[in-house]
Amino acid sequence: MALQSAQGDGPTSSRWAGSAEKADFNGKRKKKVAEIHQALNSDPIDVAALRRMAISEGGLLSDEIRRKVWPKLLNINTSDPPPLSGKNLRQMSKDYQQVLLDVRRSLRRFPPGMPDEQREGLQEELIDIILLILERNPQLHYYQGYHDIVVTFLLVVGERLAASLVEKLSTHHLRDFMDPTMDNTKHILNYLMPIIDQVNPELHDFMQSAEVGTIFALSWLITWFGHVLSDFRHVVRLYDFFLACHPLMPIYFAAVIVLHREQEVLDCDCDMASVHHLLSQIPQDLPYETLISRAGDLFVQFPPSELAREAAAQQRAERTAASTFKDFELASAQQRPDMVLRQRFRGLLRPEDPTKDVLTKPRTNRFVKLAVMGLTVALGAAALAVVKSALEWAPKFQLQLFP
Repeated sequence: MALQSAQGDGPTSSRWAGSAEKADFNGKRKKKVAEIHQALNSDPIDVAALRRMAISEGGLLSDEIRRKVWPKLLNINTSDPPPLSGKNLRQMSKDYQQVLLDVRRSLRRFPPGMPDEQREGLQEELIDIILLILERNPQLHYYQGYHDIVVTFLLVVGERLAASLVEKLSTHHLRDFMDPTMDNTKHILNYLMPIIDQVNPELHDFMQSAEVGTIFALSWLITWFGHVLSDFRHVVRLYDFFLACHPLMPIYFAAVIVLHREQEVLDCDCDMASVHHLLSQIPQDLPYETLISRAGDLFVQFPPSELAREAAAQQRAERTAASTFKDFELASAQQRPDMVLRQRFRGLLRPEDPTKDVLTKPRTNRFVKLAVMGLTVALGAAALAVVKSALEWAPKFQLQLFP
């Protein structure tokens, strides 16, 4: 009887439940929009709150909001865009031909159904943005996949603002990818396996035995997943998350994708070709909010400084821009950006449950994965609240990152 009562009266009950769920969703959305606008209208702007909104479930909700918030996350003065170059960059740039080829191949990155004339105009703007940034920053080197990041900003914020945002991003978060060699990019990829090893030693050992390496994740990392995800909504949701976080967060997100696909990987033949083929075909129906939450939780539990020894097996960790970030420990007069994350994590552990019981990884105990994922469920997306204003730490970041 209790089950029948709980089930209700078929379609009528389902419609009521659907309406209630929709009303709850709309209520949460309106509340979040109001909180974002309140943060934007604060004096000074509450960048810490904007970071929380970008990280928490649903991200920044709309491109209209992103146009207002993304510049604040990167500490960009929108009233002072970079001046347009008076030079004929297409004739002068050594990268023009490669950029042109890449942009011509980028048709799938534009919304389906967009008129050809509009798309072609945006492709011309995309070329101009890339060449302008390279001309203004001769220390940067173009790489294939860079256009996938630039086009995302172009579609969301427009040409002039995209140039400002991508230039800042290129000299900070993307800086290691724009070196003359791939050494630092390879080093960042080297963080992938240690993260997996901390959570799931069996999966790590299987991948090591298969000698699959990490090259399957290269396009994920250097395009912030823009090249491999077909739904633009998922791409911009990840950009909300990455813009509000540590430069290494994309490699943590790559790790949780692999961990999410554990059974598929273990069911593969244990050889490089089979595992590489599986992992290089990224599913399009991933539970993005769950994975975002898990990536943030793993960053708190296993910060880059704890993984650097393993990641630097082939290269010195201090050579990369991300390593100088010191796990968000660009201190201010108040507190480090990750302090609340760590406090929240510690608070979820009962006094009688030592932290080391969760974080240690005995090779024979697969239940460590369950412990970590259990904490993930408990923490949720709210655990990713970042409390440090970019307006305070960004200048130190600029000074310390590339002296």
